[in-house]
Amino acid sequence: MGGMPSISKYVIYAHIEVEGIVDKPDVIGAIFGQTEGLLGPELDLRELQKTGRIGRIQVELETRGGRSIGRIVIPSSLDRVETALIAAAIETVDKVGPYNARVQVERIEDVRSKKRKWIVERAKELLLKWEREEAPDLRELIEEVMRGVKAAEVVKYGPEGLPAGPDVDKSSTVIIVEGRADVINLVRHGYRNVIALGGATGITKIPKTIIELCKEKTAIAFVDGDRGGELILRELLQVADIDFIARAPPGREVEELTAKEIAKCLKNKISVEEYLAGVERGRARAIAKVVAYPPKEIADYVKSLMGTLEALILDENWKVMEKVPVKDLVDKLQSIDRAHAIVFDGIVTQRLVDIASSKGVEFIVGVRVGTLSRHPEGLKIFTFKEVLSEASEK
Repeated sequence: MGGMPSISKYVIYAHIEVEGIVDKPDVIGAIFGQTEGLLGPELDLRELQKTGRIGRIQVELETRGGRSIGRIVIPSSLDRVETALIAAAIETVDKVGPYNARVQVERIEDVRSKKRKWIVERAKELLLKWEREEAPDLRELIEEVMRGVKAAEVVKYGPEGLPAGPDVDKSSTVIIVEGRADVINLVRHGYRNVIALGGATGITKIPKTIIELCKEKTAIAFVDGDRGGELILRELLQVADIDFIARAPPGREVEELTAKEIAKCLKNKISVEEYLAGVERGRARAIAKVVAYPPKEIADYVKSLMGTLEALILDENWKVMEKVPVKDLVDKLQSIDRAHAIVFDGIVTQRLVDIASSKGVEFIVGVRVGTLSRHPEGLKIFTFKEVLSEASEK
């Protein structure tokens, strides 16, 4: 603590200027002499110093242009009011020797406050050192106990005996993960409404219990951030009514995530519609790179249809079989046996895709592609813009 007097509660700091060259004893003598009797015998500086209630008065001086300028420091163990009175009293000093002088109190420092700050900082240092030396073992013991407790909270749910948290039935929302280890990790971090698709042996099909839960509750699929998680998610979306999708960071597994990472993943969940739109955009880009575009003649059909709200149904020779209003396209498709391609001034919807696929259609060309949850293999879908762009490059 730098040699600070142990009796001191406060320290008075004052600035002094003397219109002449003086020494430290001159200043100290002036302080004692000119404050004597000002505040009565109980606050006489000499008596207070004798009893130790005022510490040794320190004076620092330097000479500038025939003047003495410096600082006065007075430690005090008096109370706040008495210390303030002493500080005010020394400001009455207006002579040092034969020279005029001026004393101005700069501040009164609470030594105990300074000590408290020092104690807090030192306590932090000691605690950090203690934690580095001792806490790891304690933390490991706590985590081991918690793992055992949380693992005990994992229950078997449904006829398939799926690993689950204890609150699956109580909660209006259910978090669906891949395996038991994922359930244990989420339960450990306070997510008790979690259920796994299967155990450690892997997943061959989506359990019926999961499908039924998704009908009754808001369902969040929380999968690993790898190819396996993607495949499980696609299989799940085919049979279960999932509402939201959460993904672990790329290359990470749900079972290894920290509490903060789990919270972030669940906060950043997206709707199934957003997910499918992203998948479809990626799939469309991949198809455009590897499949053949329809012949250049299709571009002529596209140009003729733009803004007409009409549709053309084509045969294998790219000849027009039927020309109908877009609003009648689905009904017309259902009435024919087979078609090769459809070009129409409208949006490609899931309903149109399903019916076209059942009729053997291989190409669909529309103004734009809507949200598709399924894309039948062998069916190629293009937009007007893609066809016209490709035709201009040929």
